[in-house]
This record gives sequence, structure tokens and C-alpha cells, in this order.
Amino acid sequence: MSRNQPANDIFELYDLRVEVICPPGERILCGAKAGDHFTLEGEMLHLPPGQGFSIYSLDAVLPLLAAKQRETHLNDWMSTDADVACPEPHCKSLLRITRTEKRSFSHGAVTVVPLQAVGGSVHGTEQLVERKDKLHG
Repeated sequence: MSRNQPANDIFELYDLRVEVICPPGERILCGAKAGDHFTLEGEMLHLPPGQGFSIYSLDAVLPLLAAKQRETHLNDWMSTDADVACPEPHCKSLLRITRTEKRSFSHGAVTVVPLQAVGGSVHGTEQLVERKDKLHG
């Protein structure tokens, strides 16, 4: 921990499981099988050995995953809605996003931008831009 980081810079995210759900007897058009799944732990996506996952199905859920990882208000639809329609319009399967356990992360371990909030903004962005300019300049 650097001297610029507060002593407690911990935050929590939910791990997620995304599973293919299909009504019995219906055909899945993306090559998946009911029960196929992946897990998301922090920013790392994990597939079971030997199982694939359609990039089109992944594209349907990807924009929701970061929000589903975070604590949300009980009345927020992100807290209650878990099923996403398959992107293939003729497929009746769903992709179910389930929050599993919470995992703790340190702000200082996942970013170089310090936690020095002043007036609602975070300082340190200027230094990051300067470093990127030096790298690419």
C-alpha cells in the first residue's frame, strides 16, 4: 500500500454465475446445452473445462455483468431481474445471471489512481494521463 492510499481501501463485488436455461423440448440454436455456464470472479471469466460459450450469448449479458457484481438498491430492477433473452430471436433459451458469493478487493491493487476524493472528484487522473503520454509520446 502506498502512502497515498487510505488504510482501508477495500470494496466488495459479487461473483456471478451465468447459466443457459432452456424450456424442455426446445431447441437451443447457439450450440449450447441447458446448464452450460460460466462464472465471473472479479474481472476473470471462467468456463468449465471443455465447454464453450457463444460470443453472441456473451454479448447479450456482458453489458449487465459489472452492474450485477455491485450492491444495488432493493427496488432497482438490477436486484430482481436475472434472466436475459437469447440474442437469437427464434431461440427460447435464457441466460440466467445469479449472484453467488461476495469477494473483497483492494482499490490500490486494481488501479494506480489514488483514493483522494475532494469535492466529489478523484485526483490522480492528471498524473495517469501524464504517465500515458510519456509511454506513448
